[in-house]
Order: sequence, then structure tokens, then C-alpha cells
Amino acid sequence: GEIDAEGLIAADYQPQALRAAIDAGPGPALDAQASKSFDWLVEDLRDGRTPMDARIQWFAVDPDQDDNPTDALLQRATTNHAVTEVLASLTPTYFDYQTLRDALAATPKADAKRREAIRINMDRWRWLPRDLGNIYLITNVPEFQLRLTVNGKPIRTYRTVVGKPGKTATPQLAEKVQNVVFNPTWTVPQSIVVGEGLGAKLAGNPKSALRQGYKVTRAADGTISIVQQPGNRNSLGRMKIDMPNPHAIYLHDTPSKSLFNAPVRAFSHGCIRTERAVELGMTMAILGAGMSQQDAVASFEAMKYRKVPMTRSFPVYLVYMTLGSDINGQLSAFGDIYGRDKPVADSFRAARQLHTTQRASTEA
Repeated sequence: GEIDAEGLIAADYQPQALRAAIDAGPGPALDAQASKSFDWLVEDLRDGRTPMDARIQWFAVDPDQDDNPTDALLQRATTNHAVTEVLASLTPTYFDYQTLRDALAATPKADAKRREAIRINMDRWRWLPRDLGNIYLITNVPEFQLRLTVNGKPIRTYRTVVGKPGKTATPQLAEKVQNVVFNPTWTVPQSIVVGEGLGAKLAGNPKSALRQGYKVTRAADGTISIVQQPGNRNSLGRMKIDMPNPHAIYLHDTPSKSLFNAPVRAFSHGCIRTERAVELGMTMAILGAGMSQQDAVASFEAMKYRKVPMTRSFPVYLVYMTLGSDINGQLSAFGDIYGRDKPVADSFRAARQLHTTQRASTEA
């Protein structure tokens, strides 16, 4: 019953074999079976049941198995006769996990579809660190919202625009905010310089380039690079929240504010455009770099590039939940914009797979 309540499947942990071993009495066979059932349950409660190949674009590495290794947990459970306590200590602390758990308890067995949706999203919370930290940013991609969370409570929410489905879908990450950049420059990606022909267009028309705030340079080998200078027309707006990662994803302001009013906001090249990003960046600079409000306002108004490194870095999580609490605290379904539910649902219908050492997706 307890296992089902956590959205897992009791049969995965070989209860019949365990019952038979218990009936056969103490000895090596019972020890081996009990350890196996316990280890598998620990792994799924701590790290999630879904195999890595079913976690599309999942690059948020979960440290829980390093912080709480399985053998140490087994040791603790057997020495202190505390199996239930040890298992309970593994479930996510994020408030939505409990919300989903309650929803699962309240959903009749006959409503298989709803129960599956709850189960999928409970498992996704287990893929993340059990404790997300004291102050962090979390954005649920299909909800098009970002929360600034302090001591487990969202204190501010911001609408977002995320990557459009396909090649530019936003990946799932767990990174750290390391800098905020007032009045950022934007180095135009080569996919736009070459692929969309911007380089050729601007190189042939220096006046137009200057008017739009682009600095165009041509290297000796003919490669054109374009950097958009700070200002209101800059594609990153007036603020960039920098969280270095191999996917070049960050949070930023935008000059196209009207897009925040669209009901489905999946338009970007993968980065997260954030409503009121200037306010958020200033808040981060004040909380994370001890900047005074006056200095933050002056830096913004100067219209000059200024990078402010954080003296305390904040975690930032880009998650993908299709069922959860919305910003008004109501349990809501969010559109599966990237089709990431099916592989997880399929893995729940299939037999449990043995865990491997893989921690993230191997996709490009």
C-alpha cells in the first residue's frame, strides 16, 4: 500500500519472492532477497523509476545517490530496524510532490489515465535533488512560468517564453546562477548569421547595421561575427541571468513583451525569455551579490554592459511537469508541448529496468 501511495508499483520489488524467502526462514537466501528488494525500492524512491533513455532532453544530474548511497541506507535500515523511516527520508521535499501524492490517493483506481499522469509527474520530482535549496529559481517549461522560491514558498512568479517544439525545445537542466548582466550584448549565433543570412545582409549595409545596434566584424577567413550592442532593441532586452551550461541556455529579458500575453508561449530558440526579467535580475544582484538598490538602478540606467558575479550562487531548475500546482495553487494539467510524457508512461507499463550509472540523457 505504501509503495502504491508513492506512485510506484509494488510488484516491481519482488514481493512474492520476498514472502517465500521469509517463509523459508532466516539465512543467506532471505538476506539476499531482502537486500535486493530494499535496494531497488531505494533507487526508485531516491532517483526515480524511469530509465534514462525515457527521460527526453534530461540533463539535470541528481546528486542524491552520492549524498545517500544505497549501501549506507541499507546499513542504517538494518542496524536501527528503521526500514520505513529510511524509505520515507528519500521522497522529494518539494510541495508539489505531496500535492500529487494526495491527488493519487483521491483518484479512483478506475481512472487509470489520471493516475498515470500523476505517477509520471511524481517520478519526475524524484529525478531532481530531494532538497532544491533555500533560495532558487524554478521554471516549469510547459506551464510558461518561473518561480523565485524562498524557504519552499514561491514569493514571485514570472511568465516565460520557452523554446519552440523540435530542434529548439528547451532542455531540462539543474544549474547555478553565476552572474547577472545589466544591459547585455548579444552575440548572434552562427545559425542566424549564416543560416538566416543576417551576416550577408548587414555586411552589405553598414548604415542599417549601425541603426539596429549591430557591430559586424569580418575575420581574415571571411567568417562574419555579429554582436548586438546594449540597448532597448537588444534581443536579450536589458538583463541576462547567466547560468553557464553546455547547452547555452539562460534566462533573459526581451524587447517583444507582447508575447507574454499568448496562452501558449513556445516561440524561442531554447532560452527562457522572462517577464519582468529586469526586476528579477536586480533581485538576484541584491540577494546574491550584496548590491544596493541604488547601484542596481544606476547600472540599469547607464545603458552600459555590466556583469555582476554572484557571491552566493543560486540553483536554477528547468523542469518539465505536465501536472502540478499552478501559480494560484490549483492542481492543473499543462500541455505536453514536447511530447515527453509518452516515453515515461511506456516505461511504467513495462517491467522495471535495472539502474545503470548513467545520470543524464545522451542526446545531442
